[in-house]
Amino acid sequence: MERAQQKTFTEGPIFSALIKFALPVLFALFLQSLYGAVDLIVVGQFGTAEDVSAVSTGSQLFLTVTDVVASLAMGITILLGQQIGGGHASEGGRTVEAGLKLLTIFGLIATVVFLIFAPNLAGVMNAPEEAFSKTVAYLRICGAGTLVIIYYNLIGAVFRAMGDSMTPLITVAIACVVNIFGDLLLIAGFHMGAAGAAIATVSAQFVSVVVSFVMIRRKDLPFRISFPNIIKAPGKIMGRIAGLGIPLALSNFLVSISFLVILAIVNRYGLYYSAGIGVAEKVCAFIMLVSAAFSQSMAAIVAQNYGAGKYERTVKVLKAGIGLSLCCGIVMGLLTFFFGNYMAGIFSKDAEIIQYAWDYLKAYAFDCFLTAFLFCFIGFYNGVGMTRFVMTQSITGAMLVRVPVSFLMSTITPVSLFRIGLATPCSTVVQIILCFIAFAYYKKKIKGLTEKKGKCVKQIMHQTDGESSVKS
Repeated sequence: MERAQQKTFTEGPIFSALIKFALPVLFALFLQSLYGAVDLIVVGQFGTAEDVSAVSTGSQLFLTVTDVVASLAMGITILLGQQIGGGHASEGGRTVEAGLKLLTIFGLIATVVFLIFAPNLAGVMNAPEEAFSKTVAYLRICGAGTLVIIYYNLIGAVFRAMGDSMTPLITVAIACVVNIFGDLLLIAGFHMGAAGAAIATVSAQFVSVVVSFVMIRRKDLPFRISFPNIIKAPGKIMGRIAGLGIPLALSNFLVSISFLVILAIVNRYGLYYSAGIGVAEKVCAFIMLVSAAFSQSMAAIVAQNYGAGKYERTVKVLKAGIGLSLCCGIVMGLLTFFFGNYMAGIFSKDAEIIQYAWDYLKAYAFDCFLTAFLFCFIGFYNGVGMTRFVMTQSITGAMLVRVPVSFLMSTITPVSLFRIGLATPCSTVVQIILCFIAFAYYKKKIKGLTEKKGKCVKQIMHQTDGESSVKS
């Protein structure tokens, strides 16, 4: 049953396996970004500039929570993937139970924070006065659905660890369709603006979670999950998940904070600057999808190979991912730089907002080339369990480069979103340098592990030969 319900990547060609696994992940990320972008598209066409600003600021702030949740869920993917690769899939049930308990605790805390402190958060973000109340409403509605978003990410993490990237794609597709209908009904039909966008988003994910649980119950998993055991899940396993996930969560949290700082800086210059960068960030979410898909896919594939002790194969997976991702990154970078106005026009009909967004996107086009390297490295280091390094390089890029550079650029008059946007590729360059330094360390590490593994094999063979001699 275990062989029928899980897929291992420790044998066979790498390129084809990576592409087959990454494509459903890419489509799932595309649909996930789409149902987030649909909010801004519909608001941009049927709402006001205040609604656009509220959704862009509120969604960017709430994306911080989503990134933290996804990072904690990645801890489950890594541990479960290594268990499967090492031939211990039956232990996965305890891992999932402990992860569910850990994420539920986090979700309850986040819900209380957003419901009570939404006005404070909007104030910290320098939400324009005209859009302040709508931003608060958006944050509170999304905050009420935090647990739904958590379970939504958890289910995807479990299936990816088992080598199943198709089931998460189906659940995201369902959420996307529900959200589109919800946006059209609440925003275009009932003219609810930013609040309607938030309600549609949470409702869509709730439907997706319900469908996901139904699908799980119909699958023969390679491990058992007992919901009563979730409450008494052992702290040791929670600690292992947290040890892998918290560094990623902290790094993604600070990376998100760095983008929120940039947004807060830009919001000081008025409504159209705020709306422009909000539209640009939605476009950026799409143009970075290929690199993000390879990052998530490599984390699962590398985890299985690392768990199986196939260390040299993990390096081959990294090289294959960078090659494939770079080809796509070059194409996306050129399209973004020269045709970013058409991309921004999908989200807004206001010519001034489109122009501000395009200025920011021209800077982001350079990052398309660079993230082909960075995101693959991140997925690789996540898969081998080097999540503390991932945290270190992310924090370095975000807090020591991106924030200072963006602030410095904002002091140059006239204010230019292109110059402010250059802070992101600058930070990526620094992070890539750190990743290459860490790669030299990893190569030295796997050389030692390979030699140790070879000695163990020789020792076992020697013992076996000795036992055969005695029997003779």
